[in-house]
Amino acid sequence: MAKVQIIVGSIRDNRVGRKVADWFYDIGLNRKDFDLELVDLREVDLPMFNEPNHPRFGNYVYEHTKAWSARVASADAYVFVTPEYNHSFPSALKNALDYLSAEWRFKTAGFVSYGGVAAGTRAVQALKPVLSCFQMAMVLEQVNIPFVGALFNEDGEFKPPQASVDAANVLYDRLGFWIEHQVPLLKK
Repeated sequence: MAKVQIIVGSIRDNRVGRKVADWFYDIGLNRKDFDLELVDLREVDLPMFNEPNHPRFGNYVYEHTKAWSARVASADAYVFVTPEYNHSFPSALKNALDYLSAEWRFKTAGFVSYGGVAAGTRAVQALKPVLSCFQMAMVLEQVNIPFVGALFNEDGEFKPPQASVDAANVLYDRLGFWIEHQVPLLKK
């Protein structure tokens, strides 16, 4: 069974990213083809990149990097849940990506973005060149959630429209396709 990590890219207080990620994770629990893991960068709590060696060497000095490396390496694919900050993605997510190299290489990536009118699409567009450095296969279909602040009920539960649920299911389907075709190649 393929392991998919859902990575929460925002670490801010009062963020909605964790609720969006929980929603996406819950949809995926109905699948039998994935082992899902929710990875909250706020809980991972990496300091700003401080390794003395370039990540491509994998010669990590600090325990936080070794733990992050093992965790990321254990997955076959990732879904990055990201808000849009100033037409890009959060620095915590960039920092988490920069810590590693080979652990990301050739794996599959999907996106769930959220924000205002642009729905986080510019964050995804900024993220793609970074992931291309790792030669990741990026799923074309993605979940973009506009006006995310208006999608919470009076109890604070995230309640997106059915179109977002449908998009989430399509994203899981496409992840399954790419994992099915890519993971065997990586294990050769």
